[in-house]
Amino acid sequence: MLSTLEVITTVVVGLMVGVEFSVAFVMNPIFNALPEDSNQQAHSHGGRMLGAVMPVWYIGSLVLVAVWAIAGWQHQGTGLVVTAAGLLILSVIMSILLLVPINNQGKTWTPENRPADWKEQMNRWNRYHYVRVAVIIAAFTLLVAALV
Repeated sequence: MLSTLEVITTVVVGLMVGVEFSVAFVMNPIFNALPEDSNQQAHSHGGRMLGAVMPVWYIGSLVLVAVWAIAGWQHQGTGLVVTAAGLLILSVIMSILLLVPINNQGKTWTPENRPADWKEQMNRWNRYHYVRVAVIIAAFTLLVAALV
């Protein structure tokens, strides 16, 4: 049973990392190559779509990692799992305090109502997002190492 939990958790966290990596290094460069109105609209649509899904994914991943840490407390690698949980907690805190406020504004923008500094706000979101991606990659790496 623990092995199944470990695999499911690693896959769920790995997929989350893949989505966030793709946003940072695939989708945003594509959006930024679009003409200004289309760029902003693509960012807004992405914010609405992923803003609805990712909170559940982040919290669900954290819950799975916590269950793994508790269920496998006496097993080798638990320290890695606990550390991964700490990193996922950090990523949730970063999201709530830094990224979600910008996303909540950006997802309502249209070419008619966006603020003059919308590009600067998106660049700030991207900088925070890069750090968050590094944090969740580290968490995922620890989970993979704990499987060994």
